[in-house]
Amino acid sequence: MGYPLPKYHFSVQWGGTNIGFTEVSGLDINIDVIEYRSGSSPVQSVTKMPGLVKYSNIILKRGIVKGDTDFYKWVRTVNQSTAERRDVVISLLNENHEPVMTWKVRNAFPAKYCGPDLNAQSSEVAIETLELAHEGLTVE
Repeated sequence: MGYPLPKYHFSVQWGGTNIGFTEVSGLDINIDVIEYRSGSSPVQSVTKMPGLVKYSNIILKRGIVKGDTDFYKWVRTVNQSTAERRDVVISLLNENHEPVMTWKVRNAFPAKYCGPDLNAQSSEVAIETLELAHEGLTVE
């Protein structure tokens, strides 16, 4: 049996500039539970059934690079009920930079953009955040 993979070596293909990300979160799948009980049931508890599947928003964080405004340009495609939708592929990589596990996000679009927190007394990298709503997540 091998060792679990570290979480710090990953890639994100999102249809924009090929720049590294510092953090990806929100790879969650939630299944609603429906409770049902017939009034004539002899059992004094409810039956539980799977309901709608819901996906958490994906959150991408990356350092700001001069002249790269791809995140913001994608956000500007959102107009009332329309948006530029993209499939996003997030891969956990091994030591040879090969995908070992892949999360495929379907029909993603920007739901929220956050610019960096600026602080004159800090020497940290300026990080921007993009939150993506989507319609499906598969794991391969």
